[in-house]
Amino acid sequence: MQVFYATQFVLPLPPGHRFPMAKYQLLRDRLAGEVPAVQLMQAQAATDGELALAHTPGYIEAISSGTVEPTILREIGFPWSPAMAERARRSVGATISACRVALREGVAANVAGGTHHASADRGGGFCVFNDAAVAARLMQAEQGRRGKALRVAVIDLDVHQGNGTAKIFRDDPTVFTLSLHGQKNFPFRKERGDLDIDLPDGCRDDEYLLALEHALDELQRRFDPGMVIYLAGADPHEGDRLGRLKLSWDGLEGRDRRVFDWAWEREIPLAMAMAGGYGHRMEDTVQVQVNTFRVATQYWHRWQNRRR
Repeated sequence: MQVFYATQFVLPLPPGHRFPMAKYQLLRDRLAGEVPAVQLMQAQAATDGELALAHTPGYIEAISSGTVEPTILREIGFPWSPAMAERARRSVGATISACRVALREGVAANVAGGTHHASADRGGGFCVFNDAAVAARLMQAEQGRRGKALRVAVIDLDVHQGNGTAKIFRDDPTVFTLSLHGQKNFPFRKERGDLDIDLPDGCRDDEYLLALEHALDELQRRFDPGMVIYLAGADPHEGDRLGRLKLSWDGLEGRDRRVFDWAWEREIPLAMAMAGGYGHRMEDTVQVQVNTFRVATQYWHRWQNRRR
């Protein structure tokens, strides 16, 4: 299974910064050593033209040149640097590549991505560019040249609502945004998506998985996707310091299996991005993500057997 990374681009963050930048390299190392079905591929940077499918030219230029307004940088939560701009482009490029491969092979992934708080003209919440939005629009453009109208479902299971994605696709009937998230968690001012499921603080496995089941049923009733982009956030885990939900290891694995099974049963290609994870212990976040990749590779094998 092809998995794309840009872990060599590390943001120079000040001491004490709460973003766990090291988790991406730790995840890449764990995958290389423990999940033999994974083929790690270096991501290419998204171009200005690709980014412009979801972002304004002025915002793209401001991130590229370092002329971002201080208020927007504060919302993003990262200081500007050339590495910050390059990493943001590579993170989008990784999801683009994962989508292209998934359309051929059934499943592929980005080691990072899931930057769902970025909207067309600004970033926020550690998100610079919106990789899922750019990739969805680009896949539609590329498939359109083949005479197909590709419909994309973004299944966002990060603990925070995908407000940027919802805003970008608010009036676009070809993309369906589904988000299960903490009702009282960031962003405190939510954007209306196609299907938003608010969950209470302390939500545990059974309640979460029942809500997910109802949401997937509703998605199936209202939309017929030709592709899924899955944001498999680790932050619903009970050990996450920003999550406020209480999912166990088994609950999160059950979540992943249900999403992959839903797509598999309907023969819908799925590209995955890892989204958030802020464990009190970074190794717990990485373990959640390794578990998700193990599930993903099992379904990738199913797709390969299906095509034989």
